[in-house]
Amino acid sequence: MGVPKKHKTRSGRDQRRSHHALKGVSLATCSNCGSATMPHMPCKNCGYYKGKKVTK
Repeated sequence: MGVPKKHKTRSGRDQRRSHHALKGVSLATCSNCGSATMPHMPCKNCGYYKGKKVTK
């Protein structure tokens, strides 16, 4: 098992972890009804995707 030869400082540890934060969810607007939807997914409100009805 590997053992560190040098002590890792708090700033070095925190700089490494700076990219571990969760990102916010990106939303697009439905072209048919205008509600917020996930990109590349059919609208849950009206069922349209790219101007076509895809769900019942």
